[in-house]
Amino acid sequence: MTRRHLVMDSPIGPLTLVAENERLACLYMGDHRHAPESDAFGPAVAEDALLGEVRRQLEEYFEGDRTEFDLPLVDDVGTPFQRRVWAELLEIPYGETISYGELARRVGQPTAFRAVGLANGKNPISIIVPCHRVIGSGGSLTGYGGGLDRKQRLLELEGKQNDDQVLF
Repeated sequence: MTRRHLVMDSPIGPLTLVAENERLACLYMGDHRHAPESDAFGPAVAEDALLGEVRRQLEEYFEGDRTEFDLPLVDDVGTPFQRRVWAELLEIPYGETISYGELARRVGQPTAFRAVGLANGKNPISIIVPCHRVIGSGGSLTGYGGGLDRKQRLLELEGKQNDDQVLF
C-alpha cells in the first residue's frame, strides 16, 4: 500500500486529499472530526496524476461546473454496513437531500437511523461521497464531520438551502 497526500485550498478551507496506490482513499477538511493522525496520510506530494485530477474535479465542483465526480475510490475500508451506507450516499443526486431515516430505509435497515448516522460520520471521502446531503428528518442540519457551517455551505453551493426539497 502506497499512500501519499496533497493539501489544496478550497472555499471551505484546506482539504487533504489522500491517495492509496491509484485510488482516492480520503478527503478530509480542516478540523475533521474522524480524521486520523497526519502520519497516516503518507508523504506530501506537490503534484500527482491522480491527486491532480481530484483537485481539478473539486475545483470544478466549487465553481459550480461539476455535479458528479468520476474518480477511482478505495472500496475496501470500513465494515460491510459502512460500505453499504457509503455506496448509498453516492446515489443521492446533486442538490438533493435525504433524511437519516430515509438512508436507513435505503440500506435495508429502516430502524437503524442512528447506526446510519455513525456510518455517515465515518465516511473517509467527504464531498465526493456526499455525506453532507443527509439531514435530520425535520430538515435540520445535524452532524457533519467537517462541521455544520461547512455542511451548510456545501448545500448552498448545490442550490439546497434547507428548504422543502428534503426527500423522506
